[in-house]
Amino acid sequence: MRMRELVFAAACAAALRAAARLGVADALGDTPMTVEDLAAAVRTEPRPLRRLLRALSSHGVFAERPDGTFAHTDMSRLLRADDPHSLRDICLWCTEPWTWDAWPRLDEAVRTGRNVIEDLYGKEFFPWLNEDAPESADVFNRAMTTSSVQSARDVAAFLDLTGSTSVADIGGGQGHVLASLLEKYPSMQGALLDLPRVVDNADPRLRPGGALADRVRILPGDCREAVPVRADVYVIKNILEWDDDSTARTLRNVIEAGGPGTRVVVIENLVDDTPSMRFSTAMDLLLLLNVGGAKHTTESMSGRLTGAGLVIDAVGPVNPYLHAFDCTVPG
Repeated sequence: MRMRELVFAAACAAALRAAARLGVADALGDTPMTVEDLAAAVRTEPRPLRRLLRALSSHGVFAERPDGTFAHTDMSRLLRADDPHSLRDICLWCTEPWTWDAWPRLDEAVRTGRNVIEDLYGKEFFPWLNEDAPESADVFNRAMTTSSVQSARDVAAFLDLTGSTSVADIGGGQGHVLASLLEKYPSMQGALLDLPRVVDNADPRLRPGGALADRVRILPGDCREAVPVRADVYVIKNILEWDDDSTARTLRNVIEAGGPGTRVVVIENLVDDTPSMRFSTAMDLLLLLNVGGAKHTTESMSGRLTGAGLVIDAVGPVNPYLHAFDCTVPG
């Protein structure tokens, strides 16, 4: 029976996407509701909505009560847009239309070691996403923002930067990690480096007029080409998942920018020795499909870091799905 459930797993993903797009979790409040009232609120037919909710309830997403009404569970609340731990946008991103085109070609990607997106759409993934699928790109940006905001709190709580005067967030997206670190350390200076279209939408706290703006440099650029900022500490989170050459160039640029004695903290999802194996290994396969990238094992990440010339001082869990490699540039 477990195998039968697994081969129908796409139905669960599709049901979650449908519930997120319909706004069912947002319409359902703290009081249980009848299907008829929910259907009126989200503009669906009651009978198929009951079927959708019953399917999700079997996975612990919503709960059907003895009187036939439906109530929230801890998991269904994560589909609400206003929940502080919301996974709604991440749910949508992981079930975007392109994923349904790509997953059936996983055997091809495993056979060749290459992404399948270029064959599907005639372009590399990110150019295709931004040029030909702007709505999906918007979903991606919202999902990455959600993920970054949620993990930034954990990263800031985990990292002890006592004694450091400056930190640079490399490939740091909109700068949520940087902002959290600067709030934790009021005298610290910071820098955010990412592509121009990304830093143009940096966290409002970092932009001119923001609460942290006088302590921040926002640098548009590609860390694979250059890292034009010197800092005591460099944070590199969830970007060393590209091909080996891009990873090596990024690390080399950071080492050259910082120089001997610089601290480099690399934060990644791992696909070994982690409580989030099912999630991390699924993301690992999705990376293979869309960009030909990969999540790392502890060994493979360590090998890339030491191969670039870094000394690994410690490895530890930031939260159930992120690990930090605390490194130093040797003298």
